[in-house]
Formats: sequence, C-alpha cells, structure tokens
Amino acid sequence: MQNITRTIVLPIVAVVLAVGGALAVKAAAGQPANDARQTALLKRLFPAATAFSPKGGDPPHYKAFSGDPRAQTLLGLAFWTTELEPFERAYDGPIKILVGMDTKGILTGVIVTEHHEPYGDFSVDRPEFAAQFRGKNIRDAFKVGADIDAVSRATISVTSASRAVRNSSRRIARQLLAPPEPAK
Repeated sequence: MQNITRTIVLPIVAVVLAVGGALAVKAAAGQPANDARQTALLKRLFPAATAFSPKGGDPPHYKAFSGDPRAQTLLGLAFWTTELEPFERAYDGPIKILVGMDTKGILTGVIVTEHHEPYGDFSVDRPEFAAQFRGKNIRDAFKVGADIDAVSRATISVTSASRAVRNSSRRIARQLLAPPEPAK
C-alpha cells in the first residue's frame, strides 16, 4: 500500500500543489495589463487619460487616470454592457458596448464593438448612434424617440442598446461613484 501511495498519490498531490501555487501567484499579481486594442478603445472614451487600470472590481470596470503617475486623478470609469445584469439583447443577439463615464455620471462616449442584425448594419453600428450618448447624464430618460434618436426598422436594437447603456451606467454609478452633493 505504501508503494501505491508513493507512486500514485504523491505525484498527484505535487501537481495539485504546483498548479495551486501558480494560480495563487497569478492572482497575487493582479489582472494582466490591457492589450493595445483595449487601450485604444479606452483612449477613445478618455482622450485626456494618461493611464488605465486593468479591468477589475465588482462590477467589472476600468479606471481612467490623468496626471503624473505618482499623483493620478481619476477621470472616470469604462465598462462593458455585456458584463452587467440585466443582460440586454437586440433583435439578433447581444450588443457589446464599451461605455465611458466621468466621475459625475456624464457619459464620455460609447463604442459598439459587436452587434449582429439579420438584414444588415443600419442601426446601432452607425457612428451617429454612438455619438448621441456623449455628454448625456445617466439621470436622463434614454427614451427612444424622445432623447434618443431612433433608426427606422431597427427599434428593437436601438431600444435594447439604449436600455443597456442606461442600466449599466446607473448600476456602475450606484456602486462605484460618490453620490452627488445636494444643491445649496
């Protein structure tokens, strides 16, 4: 029985400990740095940023910073709508949108990176759709036909994308931003 323990059990235990140790080292090191594509997307949302954090936290988000690395100022947060609940779908599947928001709850922009329409790209993929969110306050209604322009024949996608931006922005703000100071 001791031979079986030495030849089978001990090597398995050694492998488990080695893998566990490697995972612990990776977790201690934190999230990997953002790749060039992700950094380029974040820079589009925060052109004045000098640095971005890796994605982390709950809910998952990136932080955009400006200034000297020793005394950085938080400019805002960026997050993917597809990583937050409730998950919104368009006519033909999820719409993956990266949203930027400053520390006061004003959107710095949105970037639609993935979206599928069964009849072509004519709704949320268009630059005009994303442009209308820049400068929008998360307290706005985000109502299609009122403060969000609709695209004919694409109301399901436009409504869903607008709702995704609104709901995810409000959730991030509730959980990660300080409440606004009362008016005096």
